[in-house]
Amino acid sequence: WERMIREYIQQRETLGLLFLLIDARHKKKKTDLDFINKLGEWKVPFCLVFTKADKETQKTVSQNVKDFLQAMKKTWTELPPHFVTSAEKRLGREKLLTFIETLNLDYLKNEEDKLNIQ
Repeated sequence: WERMIREYIQQRETLGLLFLLIDARHKKKKTDLDFINKLGEWKVPFCLVFTKADKETQKTVSQNVKDFLQAMKKTWTELPPHFVTSAEKRLGREKLLTFIETLNLDYLKNEEDKLNIQ
C-alpha cells in the first residue's frame, strides 16, 4: 500500500493540494504524523481536514486538534491550513468550500497567465 500511495502522490502531475482527513474523535496518531512528515519530504502541499467533529464533545475535539497541531510544531515551522468538519451537522462546510473555491480560482488564474505568456 505504501508504495502505491507514494507513487500515486509523487507522480500525479495535476495534484495541486492533498486533503488529509483525520478523525477528530481520536487523539493524535503516530501514523498520521509520520505520513505528514513524508508529505513534507516529498514536498507535497496539503491541508488537514479534521472530520466527525459532531461525534464527540466540542471540548474533546478542540483538545485533539490542539494536541495534533502541537505535535506537528515539533517538526514543522509553518502549519498547513486546517479545518474542523462534520458531514452531518455541516460544521466547517462553508469555510472548506470557500477555501477550495479560492484554490480553484488561483489555479485558473495561473493557467490563464501561462497562456498569456506563451
